Amino acid sequence: MTDTTINDEEVARFSAMAEEWWDPKGKFRPLHKFNPVRIAYVRDKAAGHFGRDTGALRPLAGLRILDIGCGGGLLCEPMARLGATVVGADASERNIRIAALHAEQSGLAIDYRATTAETLAAAGEKYDIVLNMEVVEHVDNVPLYMKSCADLVAPGGLLFTATINRTLRALAFAIYGAEHVLRWLPKGTHSYAKFLTPDEIAALVERNGLKVVDRTGVVYHPLADEWRPSPDLGINYMVLAARPA
Repeated sequence: MTDTTINDEEVARFSAMAEEWWDPKGKFRPLHKFNPVRIAYVRDKAAGHFGRDTGALRPLAGLRILDIGCGGGLLCEPMARLGATVVGADASERNIRIAALHAEQSGLAIDYRATTAETLAAAGEKYDIVLNMEVVEHVDNVPLYMKSCADLVAPGGLLFTATINRTLRALAFAIYGAEHVLRWLPKGTHSYAKFLTPDEIAALVERNGLKVVDRTGVVYHPLADEWRPSPDLGINYMVLAARPA
């Protein structure tokens, strides 16, 4: 095991596509389609946990959020608009430059940093909410990565993890279907061997002092062309964990 979670090939892959982060019809189209269900889940669960009104204009005001592997800022900007103080971290300096430029153009103050979860954790940083969304399947040394994410959660805070299950259905849909048939993603975006089950994510989270409080699947509805929450965790899913206050 190494003392870094960075996979250089993965960083290079996403850096090469950085110019397309904000093109809803480009290579990150699947994330743009996926974003509404992610935003709603984070907003609603965070508001419930911290006693906020989901109908308020800025229900996350006063909360500090870290988005690990933030890419071009597709989650950071909505979180900032919901009132949170946002730090976006990514190992790719090119991604961070794109994200910072877009935030500036959008009139949003977001603290973007070219850094890693383990570096931030080693510095003792703490956040009310840590977003670990569609990242764990792209890193090396998953135990260190998940420990770092957990360590960044302040007492009483939340850790959101979204990833892809290691099932034959996920192999068929998330890799063969999405990359080879539908061409939603460039070939090689995902490796089946790096997928983790919800139980594996839960075990990694709970060994680091957090408690899993919710799990939900996310499924694609082709007729509506949208993603929705579902009890089915067989392909895409999200796990929410809390650190005791």
